[in-house]
Amino acid sequence: MTDQRIETQNAWLSPEEIAMVRNQVPLVYVEAVPVRCDPDGKVTHVGMLLQQAADGSISRMVVSGRVMLNERIRDALMRHLEKDLGPFALPRVPPEPSPFTVVEYFTDPSISGFYDPRHHAVSLAYVVPVTGECEPSQKALDLAWFTPQQAVSDDVIREMTSGHDRLIRLALASVGQLP
Repeated sequence: MTDQRIETQNAWLSPEEIAMVRNQVPLVYVEAVPVRCDPDGKVTHVGMLLQQAADGSISRMVVSGRVMLNERIRDALMRHLEKDLGPFALPRVPPEPSPFTVVEYFTDPSISGFYDPRHHAVSLAYVVPVTGECEPSQKALDLAWFTPQQAVSDDVIREMTSGHDRLIRLALASVGQLP
């Protein structure tokens, strides 16, 4: 009998494979709304990246990415936070994180208000306190910190697409900071 090992921690699918999967099943994502807190734990600022959205627009958005096969949710959150905010962001993700909401992105924006032209995706969304220095990834054009009032202002909302304005409102409501 030979010792056959099965590779279960493979990298990403090829572009052809991911296109096929996107047309047939929803993908699992995590989204992290980075926040800064005062010493009492009250959210004082919300961090948003400026980068190219799935629809091709330049948009304000939160940290987001796919969960890999056999990857724990916490590990996916940490991987995407480090990738998008840099290795010194020092996010505080609990050992067993609980999402504040589950978001469904559809190719038709009229279904849920959350839109991704590439596929149907199910995203677990988390508010994550960040205590260190952030250095946005090269794919991000900017990382800006907004007070809760600024984050839901008309000026900032105009910079968001795909339902991210609703996601920010839900995040702030989940921590009792929706103005």
